[in-house]
This record gives sequence, structure tokens and C-alpha cells, in this order.
Amino acid sequence: MTVMTPSARWCEAGEALLPELIALRRSIHEEPELGLKTPLTTAKAKQALQGLPLEIREGGATTGFVAILRGPANGRTVLLRGDMDALPLHEETGLGFTSRVEGAMHACGHDTHVAMLAGAARVLCERREELAGTVMFMFQPGEEGHHGARHMLDDGLIDPLPDAAFAIHITPNVPTGIIAGRAGPLMAAADRFEIHVKGQGGHASQPHAALDPIPIACEIVGAVQAMVTRTIPAFDPVVVTVARITAGTTNNVIPETAEIEGTIRSFSEHSRKLAHDGLQRLARHIAAAHRAEAELKLFPGFPVTVSDARAVDLAERVAQDLYGEAAWRTMPAPVMGAEDFAYVLQKVPGAMVFLGATPEGGDFRACCALHSNRMVLDERVMPRGVAMHCGFAEAFLREGFAA
Repeated sequence: MTVMTPSARWCEAGEALLPELIALRRSIHEEPELGLKTPLTTAKAKQALQGLPLEIREGGATTGFVAILRGPANGRTVLLRGDMDALPLHEETGLGFTSRVEGAMHACGHDTHVAMLAGAARVLCERREELAGTVMFMFQPGEEGHHGARHMLDDGLIDPLPDAAFAIHITPNVPTGIIAGRAGPLMAAADRFEIHVKGQGGHASQPHAALDPIPIACEIVGAVQAMVTRTIPAFDPVVVTVARITAGTTNNVIPETAEIEGTIRSFSEHSRKLAHDGLQRLARHIAAAHRAEAELKLFPGFPVTVSDARAVDLAERVAQDLYGEAAWRTMPAPVMGAEDFAYVLQKVPGAMVFLGATPEGGDFRACCALHSNRMVLDERVMPRGVAMHCGFAEAFLREGFAA
């Protein structure tokens, strides 16, 4: 008689759930919801957990919830996170289960995250008696710029804090089935800025009698690029992108104001502050040099997502134990995208990893990326996400971060 190892059990259990995972994922995909309030998605996630021995915690700021599974041993606690919200996009994938909500689409894989986390909850509940501690399943809305994780923390939904936290983010731009991660900064801090340039309006035929804010705004944009390359260390990088300039109403009127809007991405508080201070200095002094005024408004976004080295080591061991040595890939560098799981990782040691899901026949280097309204995923990798969640929980509850 062959005795099945725990890792083999997680793999087999995940594969057995594939039809249910696909059905749940597609149901969520068809009815995407934005922001902090995702009642339909929340209801579908809860329905998938119905009948399981879970304690449910809910808060007032979001429709997110935490489902708690208490094993027989009163040991460690580990948190597993899946985000639930969609993006404000019009879907153009042509899928048979395409979004039925105008202006909303699951273009970041959160529909698969919910399905994988619900599947892991079901599998772990079936083996509750073997768990050496407690598992918290965090179903979180509002990841796409709405600070949902911070709101759930503020609501006390994961108080007391767990001993470790893990999240899986699916992506078409990693080879199918590969689990990728890195210790240290994984994803960037993301801030938004607006610069309001005020001059003096007038007739386009007499610019000398006006104070045109448009060339001043353009000069500020050009100076920002030099500021980044000349004041911020190359090995502590920042990306500042101006994505919108707005001014004027017609061809023969010099406007009074011009608006600049963009984003700042950084991997440390040091470089983040250098960028903030540099923008303030440039905007104010360039405008003053032209006898105009400029006001900078900063809108802080998510902090840097930092994976604990011990948690990444555990993730690597789990991935290779489940799927072989080649299943793990250490990322050579972080990515400039942002993620609000950063709020959890500021308080709890843990890690986020990426799960490759390149569509069948596609090239992971060229296929439509996350946040594209044409992005598609290979659903067949979802059992790997289930098994990885279960592996994280089982390994950490058994041994903590011990090698």
C-alpha cells in the first residue's frame, strides 16, 4: 500500500477541485465589482465555504471578511489572502464568460485568487484534525487602489495578528505553473501627484501680455526626468511618469492654468522622499522663474511590498516539494507594480509569490499583461494555487520559519 505524502495530498486535492474552481472563477468573472464594496463576490465566496467549520469575521469599512479555521493544536496562526475586486475596464477578451458589467473587468486575476483561496479553505477544513494551529483566510476587496487591506486591518479583522502571512498573485507573464518570488522588495510603493500651474490667460496672438502656463508645465515635465536620473541612486530606483497634461479650451486663447498628473513608483522610503521633495522643489521654482505659481499635491498610495526572506525560503521549499525543483524561480529584480498586501506585510512577516498562468499556446513574454482588457489566463493552474496555499499553511504551522 502506497502512503501518500502531505504534499501529494495537496496536489491531488487541488486537481480534484478544478471543475469547482473554474465554475466559481467564471461566475465571479461575469459579475465583476469595483472598490471596497463587492457584495456579489462576497456572497459567492461565502457560498463556496458553506458548511465548513469556519468562524467568520466581518467589518464595516468593506464587504471583505476573514474565515478562521482552528486546528486541534493551539499553536501558530497563518494568514492566507485572496483579493476580490475588479478594474474599471471594458473587457475585450471574447471569452464565453466575459464580463456582463459595463466598465468593469477582472483584468488582474482576482477572480482566480478568490477561487483558489476558497478551494484551499475547503481542502484544509477536510484535514482540520492534522493542523498544528490556526489558518485565517482573508477575502479582501478594494485592492485596486482602494486600500482594502488597510481598512480590514483598521476594522480589527485580523486582530490578534497572525504569525505569518502569504498571498499568491496569478500572472500570464510568468511561464505556466512556475511559482516566482524574491526576498526583500517585491513590488513598489505607488503614489499619485498633481501639479497645478497658474499663469495669466490672454489672447493667443499676444502671449507677451499673458503668462502662458503651458510651456511652464512642459518645462516641469522635462525637468522631472533629469531630477530622477541625477538625484536618485540608480540602485534604489524611482520611476516618475507624467500621464496627463490638461490645459486650454480652444486654439486662440491662452489658458490661465495647466494641470499635470502622474505617478511615482519607488522601493524605499529614502528614494520615495527624494522624489517627493524633488517634485516640490522643481514645480515651485520653475514656475517662480517664469513669474507663475505652481502647487504640488501628493496622494500617498500603497507602501513597498516587502517579502520576508524566511517566508520566501519556506515558499521555495513548498513549491519544490509539491512540483519539483524546476517549479520555483527566484526573481532577479522587483517589479514596479504596487500591491496593498504590503499593509499586511508591514505588520506580519510573510511573502507574496506569483503563479504563472500563460494562456495555452501563448508566449509569457508577449501575451497581454495584467490590467489589459484583453488579458486571459490558463485556468488549469488554479489547483497549483490551492496546493500552494495548503502547503504554506501546513509547513508554517508545523515548523514556523525553521529550515
